[in-house]
Amino acid sequence: MLQGNIDIGTIKNEVLYEVAKLAFQGALEEKKEQLPFEMIPGPQANFRCCIYKEREIIRQRILLAQGKSPSSKKDDKNIVQVISSACEECPITRFVVTDNCQKCMGKRCQNACNFKAITMSRDRAYIDPSKCKECGKCAQACPYNAIADLMRPCKRSCPVDAISMDENGIVIINEEKCISCGNCIRNCPFGAISDRSFLVDVINLLRSDIPVYAMVAPAVEGQFGAQVSTGILAEGIKELGFDGMFEVALGADFVAASESEEWYEAYQEGKKMTTSCCPAFVNMIKKHFPELIKNISTTISPMQATAKVVKALHPDAITVFIGPCIAKKSEVLDHITEGGTDYALTFDELNAMFRAKEIELASFGQNMQQGSIFGKNFAVAGGVTASVLQALKEKGIQADIHVKGCNGAAECKKALMLLKAGKLPEDFLEGMSCEGGCVNGPGAVLSGRQAQVNRTNVLKSVDDRAIYDTVHSYEDCNITMHRK
Repeated sequence: MLQGNIDIGTIKNEVLYEVAKLAFQGALEEKKEQLPFEMIPGPQANFRCCIYKEREIIRQRILLAQGKSPSSKKDDKNIVQVISSACEECPITRFVVTDNCQKCMGKRCQNACNFKAITMSRDRAYIDPSKCKECGKCAQACPYNAIADLMRPCKRSCPVDAISMDENGIVIINEEKCISCGNCIRNCPFGAISDRSFLVDVINLLRSDIPVYAMVAPAVEGQFGAQVSTGILAEGIKELGFDGMFEVALGADFVAASESEEWYEAYQEGKKMTTSCCPAFVNMIKKHFPELIKNISTTISPMQATAKVVKALHPDAITVFIGPCIAKKSEVLDHITEGGTDYALTFDELNAMFRAKEIELASFGQNMQQGSIFGKNFAVAGGVTASVLQALKEKGIQADIHVKGCNGAAECKKALMLLKAGKLPEDFLEGMSCEGGCVNGPGAVLSGRQAQVNRTNVLKSVDDRAIYDTVHSYEDCNITMHRK
């Protein structure tokens, strides 16, 4: 039941929890139609104009939790989806004249407009939305800052201009442009954009006899509390029905070793190269800088490397990546790696599963470690670079390699523009779509300072094994580290 002071996170988490609970019970199909009424009993609305709109928002979120499109229109299969019933509160007109307008004699706003969209009304200037092209020259020209730029937060935050509006003001996401970075999800103040989920698919697998293994991202430390290590988490994940858990830090060590060889070879040839770990960054290159695809490292991502290890050890296994990244879901759907990852969940979806099964992580046992601290630090900005350079060091290779670290999607775009123009001074480019790295991904349970404090505490128990200690431990798996 949703009542009282409710925020976007609460609504999303409660829907995921209720869907997970019913899916574990095998009762989702039977009870999903009644769920919006149970969560929004009424008669008073809590966060929208009426209970009918609130129930519709819940209904659409239930569809997303099932991996379906919330729209009645054709399913475009994009990971990022618009909850249309929640998308109607933002102003349609971008540039609006405020009370600061003095209706001055200079008429600089009117003179600056090339489209004759501005006239003078009785009290202030008026912008005709049918003529306005949203160039912003009027706002720049006004001496009183009387023209406000009300660009929608989702559109402003999108680094690749993938967002527009239909005739009713409802957001449209261009699947051909969208890189699944999640910036729009994070910035929408009404929770009108969210990601589709594999939650129900995974729960149904856990209820079957099929072996299913979880693979947790290097960003996991600290997500579920300052005392919850990967060992404690592994026990909790087994309680959910998984057959076991692997650290993706393991695969990150493999990636560091593989990319170090690629980087050194490219360095000797004078070829510039980008990392291949962040799927949103890779999506940005493929969709917006296709001429730079040849510059992407051919090394597979840590997620895919870990999946290959798991399937080498357990040939019949289904692999499920769990992390803070929604773009990993698009990487799974792209099927770019043979023998790769089958499903992807976010940390908040995993948390919903723990709640649904009433699992208290603090009640479980001991620590475990499968990857090095360098593999674990793939989760933070600069971590990939540090790991690759460490791998070179462990092999005794010395090279004066310079790397451009991109912290956030906007920086990634600027660096790629320089690379495209042949003006990138550095030898290599590390792309991280999320500012600060994966630890601040849109699917995280915790982000910011508290997550950092928790992570630091958990990592205190990590040993000092080398990258190649991990690689040599799994040599018998004989996995291929490069895309075809």
